Amino acid sequence: MITDESLKQAGKSKEAKSTTAISDNLIEILLKVLEFTQIRQKILVSNFRDSDKPGFSPTDLPCREFSDILNIALNEQEKSNRLLFIDTNNIKFLRGSRFEARAVPDNYARYLLKISRERYLRFQVDKIIENALNQKFAAQLLRQKRQPTTS
Repeated sequence: MITDESLKQAGKSKEAKSTTAISDNLIEILLKVLEFTQIRQKILVSNFRDSDKPGFSPTDLPCREFSDILNIALNEQEKSNRLLFIDTNNIKFLRGSRFEARAVPDNYARYLLKISRERYLRFQVDKIIENALNQKFAAQLLRQKRQPTTS
């Protein structure tokens, strides 16, 4: 028999499942941000380290492309309650929640390296700091999402 109480319980159950799915999806997004920033950190450090080698050309990960992918995934989450990660030219999603990101030439950094090594190195340090802050922010949010809530 359907009662007011059974309807309330069914509503709570659907709400709990929806909240859990959103929370799980947010965790998946944060894990991808962490992985992206870890890959990017290696590239930026090598840009710094290898800048005096003959023929060196700086690269970076396509941050705007990655950001656009996350925005599309979050919009899909809003519409259909599921994340949808799309492949692009430089970022491919694999099985098991993994992805590959291909470094692309950083033309502005190459220009800076040509005109002023000091400006180039300062630019790379700024990128390393920005990337570290993004990584720290995602890690902090992930820790908060993984902590059990007390009610």
